[in-house]
Parts: sequence; structure tokens; C-alpha cells
Amino acid sequence: MFEGNLVRLRALRSEDAEHHLRWRNDPEVAHWATAGDPCFGPVTAEAVGLGFETMLRLSPRESAVFTVEDLADGRVIGMADYRDLDPYDGVATLGVTIGERELWGRGHGSDALRLLTGHLFGAYGLSRLELDTWSGNERAVRAFTRLGFREEGRRRSAVLVGGKRYDRVLFGMLREEWATAS
Repeated sequence: MFEGNLVRLRALRSEDAEHHLRWRNDPEVAHWATAGDPCFGPVTAEAVGLGFETMLRLSPRESAVFTVEDLADGRVIGMADYRDLDPYDGVATLGVTIGERELWGRGHGSDALRLLTGHLFGAYGLSRLELDTWSGNERAVRAFTRLGFREEGRRRSAVLVGGKRYDRVLFGMLREEWATAS
């Protein structure tokens, strides 16, 4: 368990599935988290249940999903994950979603990402971390940049949202950048 200023990251539990089901069926959450990717939602409880069976068995040497709790009241508010952890190359890919809309823009996602970044650079000795978003998600772009992630590239016109094309924006952070930023 990791505690920050606003949130706590803890291990995923089977009872967290109800929150994931709600978030994945919320069109606003799907819109901002995944640019409306139909693989994110809407989904059935059975599909979330099957996904949870897999997530609960993930090897932390490769990937993990954490539950994000609000420190103020202990409420489950989101998820943070890493995947594709490659100890040889020293790289992993991160993600964070705050599913409770009333907490958007208040720093909970940034705090969760900061905790996860510190954990991965500390516990695994990785040399770089990566994440991405779509160019229409300006809140995520600002949060990633504030934390010290640098825009490393764009896949132009790679995301279709509501009939309009957006860039996929790629970010990275090196261990030495984290050391100077934290």
C-alpha cells in the first residue's frame, strides 16, 4: 500500500469489480480515459468478472492493477496500473483512471500517478516509464507534464472520437528526470 497527499494505492480486490463495472459503463469516463474505445465499455458484469479473474492473478514482475482510494474518506475512486514491465530494457507502461467524476481536476489522478511512478522507479529500478493519451484530453496532458513526463512523440490522427480525429500523444520519463523532479 502506498499513500500520497490525496490518495492511497492498494492491491486490487475482487469486490472492486463493482466500481470497474460502473466506470466502464459510464460514457464520460470511457470518453476521457480511453477516447471512447469500445473495448473499455460498455461491458457486462460477466465480462468484468472474467477480466478481474485475470487481473487478480497478474504477476507484479510484469503488470499490476491497483485500486485508488481517496484518503479523505477511504472511498474507491479509480485505478492505476502498469504493464509490459521489461526488466532487461528497464521500461514499463503506466495508466491511471479516476472514475468518480466529481474528483476530476482535483489532483487525485496526478497523486496516484506520482505514487506509481515512485514505486516503479524505486522497487524495480527501471530506467524509463511511458504512458499516452489522446490530444483532446488536455487535462491528462497537463497532469503528465506537471509530473515531469515529457512529450516524446505523436501518432497523428490516430484516434477517432465523435467523428473527429485526434493525435495519440506519447510521454516518457527517465529515472534521472524523476530523481530531479521528486
